[in-house]
Amino acid sequence: MALNDCKSVSNLSFVLHKPYKVTFEERPVPSISDPHDVLVAVRYTGICGSDVHYYTDGAIGKRIVKDPMVLGHESSGTVVEVGSKVTSLRPGDQIALEPGYPCRRCEPCLGGHYNLCPDMKFAATPPGDGTLTGFWIAPADFCYKLPGSVSLQEGALIEPLAVAVHIVRQAAVSPGQSVVVMGAGPVGLLCAAVAKAFGASTICSVDIIESKLQFAKDFASTHSYIAQPVGPEENAENIKTLLGLPNGADVVIDASGAATSIQTSLHTVRMGGTFVQGGMGKPDINFPIMALCKKEVTAKGSYRYCSGDYKLAVDLVGSRKIDVGKMIDGVLPFKDAELAFKRVMQGQSIKVLIAGPNEQLEGDI
Repeated sequence: MALNDCKSVSNLSFVLHKPYKVTFEERPVPSISDPHDVLVAVRYTGICGSDVHYYTDGAIGKRIVKDPMVLGHESSGTVVEVGSKVTSLRPGDQIALEPGYPCRRCEPCLGGHYNLCPDMKFAATPPGDGTLTGFWIAPADFCYKLPGSVSLQEGALIEPLAVAVHIVRQAAVSPGQSVVVMGAGPVGLLCAAVAKAFGASTICSVDIIESKLQFAKDFASTHSYIAQPVGPEENAENIKTLLGLPNGADVVIDASGAATSIQTSLHTVRMGGTFVQGGMGKPDINFPIMALCKKEVTAKGSYRYCSGDYKLAVDLVGSRKIDVGKMIDGVLPFKDAELAFKRVMQGQSIKVLIAGPNEQLEGDI
């Protein structure tokens, strides 16, 4: 049914004004102006660490919330209307939203690294609004149709899974390798799952919270290690002993951003191994440069996702190689969006979803 035929629709939006100050605002339903765009009814949205940072601090680095901003960027939805030149989607299609739109013309974009586009417009990144709203305009080529085997709730996890796909692709994980993942939050858990899907035979999750490690073992990891209050080198030796890898792991991924985890990572990776920094933390940390140099470690950064990552994430879920549904431990109505944020902040959830304000309209749009 077309949008205009619906009896009632809401573009209620969850708006951040300053740290810990949020309101619900009814905004006009956006209209398609670009013939390549589509209008999407947002169905489910997950909460990312960046959302929490904006909620608590009003900023991430130099990105400061100066004007009211809608939060959210991990979303799935249903296509409501399509632009005149859209041929890949039609109303009723269920999709995962990729929430960042590059210029498509600069050197990084043309080189397949659009995540590095200097003109990237990203949801819930000042000054742009996010997806915790009723309706969202998106370029059709940044909407990924979900196969019938993937639910809309699972579709909301395609975004963090694409982050993990990019990290593991940066590490070039291959069959039979050993992989250590520092941090068992959502992205760390998904990195372990992607590494498993890529054929890694030994996967160890490291964290300071036992319950997270238990979930990691049930989800994708072959081993887990709870970090001890000792130095990075001692923790690294403990991990290598646990895994039976005296020379270290082939790949170490830091998904925590914590300085001690990063330091431990460089002492855990083997000679000639690969280290990927996926977690964001303090702008500057003390770094074991001697370990990096003496072992000739290949060190890479990882930022969001780029060409092929979203498509692969959808394929991994559609083929059931990764069961992202296991991570969902709560779905709250839109009116309880702030409660969802508090649950995440208190460590009460692995991945909580917020249903869109029009969730009750399923079958009407």
